[in-house]
Amino acid sequence: MIVSNATPLIYLAKLGRLHLLKDFFQEVIIPEEVKREVVDRGKE
Repeated sequence: MIVSNATPLIYLAKLGRLHLLKDFFQEVIIPEEVKREVVDRGKE
């Protein structure tokens, strides 16, 4: 299990390698505030 902050998610997504988190960790937890920062605000 891993709890991720925004920075690794942003850079892995930019590199097209977001899948690596699932490859290495059975469970990936993304706190609600991180989701808002990366997903919701990232679309703006």
